[in-house]
Amino acid sequence: MTYFLWAAVLIIVLSMIALLYRLVKGPNPSDRVVALDAIGVALISLVGLLSIVVETSFFLEIILLLAILSFIGTIAFSKFIEKGDIITRDNSR
Repeated sequence: MTYFLWAAVLIIVLSMIALLYRLVKGPNPSDRVVALDAIGVALISLVGLLSIVVETSFFLEIILLLAILSFIGTIAFSKFIEKGDIITRDNSR
């Protein structure tokens, strides 16, 4: 069972390396947003697998925090690509 978990960790790390390449060399910005979101999901699954290997539930809060940050980062990055600005300011006041 332990070998299977470590093999899964290795596969996730290799996929994160491939996603990092896509994040840097993506042909268009939408590919970069998808790669960023996929890196977040892979990181969450990696922490989950390491939590199983170490046999602790301490990392569950870290998984929740990573999920929230990944979601906010993806939304902010896609809004920046669409509008060119993350926070719109109203100068009419």
